[in-house]
Amino acid sequence: MAVKEKQFHAVMLIDDNDIDNLINQKMIEAAGITEHIFSHTGARSAIEFLKNLEQLNSESVNVLPEVIFLDIDMPLMDGFQFLEEFDKLSDTTKEQCKIIMLTSSINPKDVNRTKDYLYVIDYLNKPLTQENLMNLKV
Repeated sequence: MAVKEKQFHAVMLIDDNDIDNLINQKMIEAAGITEHIFSHTGARSAIEFLKNLEQLNSESVNVLPEVIFLDIDMPLMDGFQFLEEFDKLSDTTKEQCKIIMLTSSINPKDVNRTKDYLYVIDYLNKPLTQENLMNLKV
């Protein structure tokens, strides 16, 4: 049963855990809310992907993910380091891509820290659910 007709052209998942990415991808597919799902197991590769899309100029707006589900606790580059790098991207990218922290962290400091970033619109605990997807306000 589709939650909503496809409301996003693309969604991105960033989580170092392949199983979490697979589960979240299946939930998104079942909800039928997007045509494309970009999945990254590292924040650095996700930032590079977005930078590459920016180089496509006006065409990138049609490819950029409208929603990015971002884990916090990842090796090499964690979710907060991703947010710092994301902040350096173009205004177009930052306006188009809304970030939802999707994490197992229940640390109140993490929740409060995400409020420092205008483009972080929500903080959800894993796993992603159909209810979470139905209630997306992007």
